[in-house]
Parts: sequence; C-alpha cells; structure tokens
Amino acid sequence: MKYINKYKSPNYNSRNNSKIQLIIIHYTALKDTPEAISYLCKKEKKVSSHYLISQNGTIYNLVEDKFRAWHAGQSFWQDMTDINSISIGIELDYNPFGKNNKFSFKMIFSLKKLLLKFKKKYKINKNSILAHSDIAPFRKKDPGIKFPWKSLSSANIISSTYRLNKSEIKIIEDWFHNYNFKSKKQRMILALSIIGYDTRQVYNNNKLYNKLIQAYKIRYFRDNNITKNQSIYYYLIQHLFNFMLTKN
Repeated sequence: MKYINKYKSPNYNSRNNSKIQLIIIHYTALKDTPEAISYLCKKEKKVSSHYLISQNGTIYNLVEDKFRAWHAGQSFWQDMTDINSISIGIELDYNPFGKNNKFSFKMIFSLKKLLLKFKKKYKINKNSILAHSDIAPFRKKDPGIKFPWKSLSSANIISSTYRLNKSEIKIIEDWFHNYNFKSKKQRMILALSIIGYDTRQVYNNNKLYNKLIQAYKIRYFRDNNITKNQSIYYYLIQHLFNFMLTKN
C-alpha cells in the first residue's frame, strides 16, 4: 500500500512501549486536504493524526505508527484514558458543512484497505475500530451520522449485530433482574459501560446521559435500519450480547 510521506507532523511523542489496540476514525471538518495537512502539521496547533485520507483516496502518512500522535484528546474507552498511546488515528477529508461533505467511494475504499492492514498487523479486534464520538461522546460527533459503518461491517472489518429473538432477550433481562438492575436506564448504562463507553458521570447527570445516548445513536442507528420508534434499549441489549460473543 502506497502512502504520501512528503508531509510530516511535528506533533507526536513516545508511546512508551504501549501496544496499539484501537483505531480511531475522525473527520477533519476543514475545507480540503491541503488545509487539513497544513493544520495537522503546524506545531502550534498541537494536534496530529497518523493518517489522512483525501476525497480521491490518497493516503497521507503524517506520523509514523510507532509514535503517539495527538488525535484523541481527552477520551476514554474500556477504563483506558490515554487513548493516544494505544491507538492509530485516521482523519478523513470531510466537512459536514463544506463542499467535501460526502464520504466518497475512493476515500472509503482506501480506508478499508488501511483498516484491513492494521487489523492483521496489530491484531486489532473488530470491536476496537471506533469513532471519535465513541471515545469522547460528550464533546465530539465525528465521523458523524453519515459515515458508512454498514460498509465496514459488510466487509467484515467491524462486527455486525445479530438480532436476538424474544427468548434470548428474556434470558439477558432475567440476568439483569437477578443482579438488581431493574430499570431500563440502569441496564443501558451497564451495557454501555461493558462495551467500553465512559459512564462514570452519567448516573446522576441527565445532560451527560442524554449526550452519551445521542453519541451511541449517531454511531449505530442510521446504518442498522433502526427507526425513531424502535427502542434503543432492545438494540443495546442485542449489541451487548454480540459484543460478549466477539470480545476476543
């Protein structure tokens, strides 16, 4: 796989021997690829990513994998808070309010090739390819509601969600009940926590809870044919079940 190595960001430091475990997908929210390169390679911006993919599918390698790029910011996943040290960051030349407001076929094709390479090279689990909004749900929305997650699941790059029947759902609900998780809200927070989301402050803060639920919807609802009237609760139970089956 060919990369453009002409541009390098000075914004990185050592991983301190941390193993690469996650891949984080972002969008730039900038005008175009040249502006994104300029931004990510300016020392004063104090931000970077390992890779940038343009609308025409060109892949720019801005920071070497062995280094800790500064793309995740304040974030959390499965009790880990230094996400930069354990992840590769991929920026997409996309702006929901710009002319580059589509995830082009060439861009997603290049992204898939990159993800498949990293999955093999670093033994990345299907559940460990994440949105920026997954690891920072209270402040980030990228790569956004229009990102084609279904295309990644169809290519077997990320996990698909197996639909449970009523008896299977009842088994899980009985388990919740036996462990005294009686309200749907309690069960949803537990499920989100097990999957990896930051639920530390949502129990008694409705504003943060609603932001977390919205971040989850942005990631999962559009490409899984879930209607507004369908319960997020039952989808989340199915997600938890699938997550436990594909955890390793």
